[in-house]
Amino acid sequence: MYQKNEAALTPPMGWNSYDYYNTSVTEAEVRANAEYMAKYLRDYGWEYIVVDIQWSDPNAGTKEEQYINFSHFTIDEYSRQTPAINRFPSAKDGAGFKPLSDYIHSLGLKFGIHIMRGIPRIAAHLHTKIKGTSHTADEIANPYSISKWNPDMYGVDYTKEGASEYYNSIFELYASWGVDFVKVDDICNTNMYPDNPYSGEKEIEMIHHAIARCGRPMVLSLSPGPALIEKAWHMETYANMWRITDDFWDSYPLLLDMFSRCEIWQKHSTPGCWPDCDMLPLGYIGKGFHNERMTNFTKEEQVTMMTLWCLFRSPLMLGCELTKLDDFTLSLLTCSDVLDLVRYSKDAKQIVRDTHHAIWMCKDARNDTIYTALFNFTDATASLSVAFDELNISGLRHVKELWSGKTWSDESKCITADVPSHGAVLFSLSR
Repeated sequence: MYQKNEAALTPPMGWNSYDYYNTSVTEAEVRANAEYMAKYLRDYGWEYIVVDIQWSDPNAGTKEEQYINFSHFTIDEYSRQTPAINRFPSAKDGAGFKPLSDYIHSLGLKFGIHIMRGIPRIAAHLHTKIKGTSHTADEIANPYSISKWNPDMYGVDYTKEGASEYYNSIFELYASWGVDFVKVDDICNTNMYPDNPYSGEKEIEMIHHAIARCGRPMVLSLSPGPALIEKAWHMETYANMWRITDDFWDSYPLLLDMFSRCEIWQKHSTPGCWPDCDMLPLGYIGKGFHNERMTNFTKEEQVTMMTLWCLFRSPLMLGCELTKLDDFTLSLLTCSDVLDLVRYSKDAKQIVRDTHHAIWMCKDARNDTIYTALFNFTDATASLSVAFDELNISGLRHVKELWSGKTWSDESKCITADVPSHGAVLFSLSR
């Protein structure tokens, strides 16, 4: 029997095409990034390859407008989007994403896709069929439910006959392709409709039930945020991960803001249920947005981001072009001591935060090791410290700074470090 939480007992780690390619990624580019991950990152826990938005649009990436009304997606006879074969040639003859998925699986990785909530507007206006019912796309579409930023789709009216059959049919198709991860967009944010900020609730439930009946476990990721904390119970019941922020990019004010968001959500990470800090804008990003660049984050800011994401146990999704990774970025993504927090820690919490600094801690789920991170928000190096009493520990501790690998034994009852501007240090304290 399908158990939702078993699909993601630890936070998913992988690569998503959006931050570098935007809407334009092709099969050859997906394969190249998958091959890099399999060779250099898979052994460190990175395993998902996710094709993001507009994969069924033959013209994506060739026009200035990202999204247009009534996009002429490639769809099958049952109103379901299929990969555009000019961009994903192995999808020809109705194969869909199965050949690409099979290739990614052959590398020891997992395959994911992005979808927008709802049904293509073009399908509704053509009155195309829905598998498993006599009803057509126009009969289940809600023309008053359209994304503010991507008008390709109508929402699905859950009260209409044929609505559940539509969602069941698309996930049946995804299961036949071998999909392991589905990112559903425009469904959990607070800005969809001012009078009903969580209006995707019923579609989330239909999607959850469609996954449960499709015969293949899939991670369900909800996007974008900021998700409503008062709806945490609903997301924990029906999804595996949900965005706690709007799109996160390489801006230090956005990184600072994530500390308050993580504080709000710090008690809601459990196996199969992961508040999501969004993608990691590391390495080369922005090509599909006509702004290809190395991340604007300094090295210290990148360490801060990776430290917070790992300690908080956020899902880790890279958005960069993996084939262009530099040595420093690769070192961040292959630091086993830090990545172990994603898989093996628990009970992350913020101890203190002000305008100058923050201190977080968590526990090792396997033993009595304690982890603590000191974050410096100022524009100069600062001496920061945390007392053993604040961490609720005592006695001699063997200390290791996880990014540098430096070790020592400590009886001083206090950890002190000079932390660079906008940087972080992360310690393990074991008996």
